[in-house]
Amino acid sequence: MFSIARTVVRPRLVNSFTRAAASIHTLPGLDYSYDALEPHISGEIMSLHHTKHHQTYVTGLNAAEEAYAKASGPKEKIKLQAALKFNGGGHINHSLFWKNLAPTSAGGGEIPSGALKEALERDFGSVDAFKNKMNTATAAIQGSGWGWLGYSPTTSKLEIVTTPNQDPLLSHVPIIGIDIWEHAFYLQYKNVKPDYLKAIWNVINFREAEARFLEAAKQSA
Repeated sequence: MFSIARTVVRPRLVNSFTRAAASIHTLPGLDYSYDALEPHISGEIMSLHHTKHHQTYVTGLNAAEEAYAKASGPKEKIKLQAALKFNGGGHINHSLFWKNLAPTSAGGGEIPSGALKEALERDFGSVDAFKNKMNTATAAIQGSGWGWLGYSPTTSKLEIVTTPNQDPLLSHVPIIGIDIWEHAFYLQYKNVKPDYLKAIWNVINFREAEARFLEAAKQSA
């Protein structure tokens, strides 16, 4: 599974009291260049998406956590819940999303024979049927959000789920996530979301997805 990038700051002396400063979230690096997913996702989109949009969530999350740590009471902490959820979800979702993608030269779009392919065929009939169903559900999101292939610990099956805004997927273990915010596709695909959703399967990292699936199934066994 992925982990959120964090930098631990050593304890320091503040106002004559020794305390440990909060750990700081950082923008994770990518395993490929910004233009490596072309022509399916442009380098310009990837650069802006990573350095601007994801960085904004990281900055917002650090600010919200710092404010939460300094909050004097429950009322002040409650006021910060929305910022923590939005920015924290944005950081979690995007950290997963980058690992979710791979250039075609590195196997992006190719689903190997194995446990994940077998589970998709079992739960959806075929890999193509799964893609079509997930694209339909994701395209139907009103406004911004995410489409997910998730593993349900309750049913031990793969299921398609959507979440609004930057809400992280909590009901299932995320296996594949697709960002349907306009910043993920508009510069290239304008308002034609189905074209973006069709193209992204050419760069989905199914090997990463299978590793997540195997881990999720192992944890729920």
